[in-house]
Amino acid sequence: MTFGFAPSAAASTPASQGSASRHGRVLEPAEWAAAGIPLLSNPREVVSGLHSRHNPGVATAVIAVLGPEERLVASASFTQRTASADGWDYRNSLLSALRRVIPHDLRRKTPARTAVLLLCREGDERWTEEDGAWMWGLRDACTLHGLRCGAYITLTRAGWQVLGEGRGGRHPSAGSRPVRLEDAGIDPGPPSLRTVAGAIEPLRRTAAR
Repeated sequence: MTFGFAPSAAASTPASQGSASRHGRVLEPAEWAAAGIPLLSNPREVVSGLHSRHNPGVATAVIAVLGPEERLVASASFTQRTASADGWDYRNSLLSALRRVIPHDLRRKTPARTAVLLLCREGDERWTEEDGAWMWGLRDACTLHGLRCGAYITLTRAGWQVLGEGRGGRHPSAGSRPVRLEDAGIDPGPPSLRTVAGAIEPLRRTAAR
């Protein structure tokens, strides 16, 4: 697996870089590649479905929970108002979103559902330190909610990219118009599917332990 690298806006100051290295809340590409993240069998359908449901803009994160055969169980989107080089902040925001749409699975010995994260951001498909912080946040939020950690996907003006897998496409992209699920040939899901969209402020560091 190969990654490109690009500077992160969140890492533009020495203070933010020091926070990330001090707390270790950023996953490097090699760490993510070695984490055994399950591959999506049809990433284009997953990305298209989330884009149609949430129509994310730049700085919008979409967290989705997939059941067997990658059927969408629940999803939520929110705008992260400030960039951070510390995955702790993103972990708290992701946990808050998950708790709004689906009960935890902590009583299970083995996770039965998988959470994937789609982040709409500026820049290109290359890995940034901010991506590393989101990866750390996703992995930790999944552990605390009893879920399997799944793919991390970026959505930019050039298209979408599953980081660590080398798979991507030009459509949808940041700023593209969403299509109806039926028109895209995507199952809209069961009536009980919970999808929530909204903006939340970054949570205080004491919000999740």
